[in-house]
Amino acid sequence: MKRIFNTNYNHGSLDFALLLLRIGIACFMLFHGLAKLTPILNGAPVQFGDPVGLGEKLSFFLTVFAEVGCSLLLLFGLATRLAVIPLIITMVVAIFIIHSNDGFGKQELAAHYLLVYVFLLFSGAGRFSVDSLISRKSGRRRSF
Repeated sequence: MKRIFNTNYNHGSLDFALLLLRIGIACFMLFHGLAKLTPILNGAPVQFGDPVGLGEKLSFFLTVFAEVGCSLLLLFGLATRLAVIPLIITMVVAIFIIHSNDGFGKQELAAHYLLVYVFLLFSGAGRFSVDSLISRKSGRRRSF
């Protein structure tokens, strides 16, 4: 019973939880992003909104870059803190511009993604990542 309310944590468990979170959210968003990319690979014209005034094609490219490219980086834990920044921007645009008039039901999924990406921005990838391997090779120590 004492263990249920224990607020101490094990670093190994935390690193494993970060691995599961990172891989899970990366796979979900990668699947979401690849669905956008499939029509283009089949030769269909780009039909995408222009929510921030950058143009339809550039908005599409930036969204696919975030959802596919950055999700792949996140999957491996490579440049994690940098990779989540475009994903955070994409989710903020989805919540506050694309779905601003749609109510919470349409905003909820993007808000879940946003919450996880902000968490990963602060936490980093954890020990089971390419970032950790690079950090160890460069001699930098992990500080708490």
